[in-house]
Amino acid sequence: MNWKLTLLLYSLLTFMVNAENPKVILTTNYGNITIELNAEKAPATVKNFLEYVDSKYYDGTIFHRVINDFMIQGGGFADGDPPAQKATNPPIKNEGKKSGLSNTRGTISMARTNDPNSATAQFFINVVDNSKSLDPGGFSPDGYAVFGKVVEGMEFVDKIKAVDTGSSQLKTSVGIRPMGDVPKKKVLIKTITRIKKKPAKK
Repeated sequence: MNWKLTLLLYSLLTFMVNAENPKVILTTNYGNITIELNAEKAPATVKNFLEYVDSKYYDGTIFHRVINDFMIQGGGFADGDPPAQKATNPPIKNEGKKSGLSNTRGTISMARTNDPNSATAQFFINVVDNSKSLDPGGFSPDGYAVFGKVVEGMEFVDKIKAVDTGSSQLKTSVGIRPMGDVPKKKVLIKTITRIKKKPAKK
């Protein structure tokens, strides 16, 4: 084979490996969930999420809001008695419209307030197809920004969505107050870590 063609093929293979979407493992007390992040279509959101992952921000946090037939939400409250809301980095711009990604079952999206550009660290995993309500034009014109999808461990997401919930005291940024849809039995995020890419074979 011509050496120039060999070099071109090697460069192309290296590019394809490096261009793969990053993946993370979300380790919980219910099982491990592997999530593929869509850095191509939601670059700012993925960058923001990975900054929290790399800083170990999510380690020891909980899924504090679980609604069967809707979604499971976590990443913002540290495990404690009561669970306490953590300080965050500045909010990011909503990529819901720009990305074209949809809130279908198994996708991961950014949680936020009524302000479309208020997302920080909290995220949720859609346990059903919520595209009609959470995509742009549903509950809000801007929608909720999808930035990845579960590729392994959806059975553990389904276990979490089925836990018993109720009202419980949580320590928020404005003080201790009751919140609804809180799991009665702790759903702990032990850690979220990147999956390292395998180096390309020479």
